[in-house]
Amino acid sequence: MQHEDFMREAVALARANVEAGGRPFGAVLVRDGQVIARAANEIHLDQDPTGHAELLAIRRASRALGSPRLDGCVIYASGHPCPMCLAAMHLCGVSAVYFAYSNEDGEAFGLSTAPVYAQMALPPREQALPMRPLRPRGEEGLYDLWRQRRA
Repeated sequence: MQHEDFMREAVALARANVEAGGRPFGAVLVRDGQVIARAANEIHLDQDPTGHAELLAIRRASRALGSPRLDGCVIYASGHPCPMCLAAMHLCGVSAVYFAYSNEDGEAFGLSTAPVYAQMALPPREQALPMRPLRPRGEEGLYDLWRQRRA
């Protein structure tokens, strides 16, 4: 299969999801030309705001491969990945991502995540969502404990 074939599959998943009452998002995760995982957005099924197609495909692929690392994998997504999904791709080592519909395409439909990208580009203290450090008095050594347990 070629890039366009994998993308057609991602878009087909998204179209089927719309027909089932969900959002127009589907994802196919591929390694070495083989589909490892497929998913459609599942927010409408269980009200889980993290039930994005890309995250579900990542979770399924990680289970199938027995590893949290997805180095060498490519994701084909029907829509421009949101910052949450893109961050997950970076964290697990996905090598590339392709998308069919851009944030600009989705804007008129309320499907653009460009405003979230803009917020996340700001320094933490300037973002609309307050994020402040707060370590309880006397709390020490958590990361040292982690390092010791790994040894």
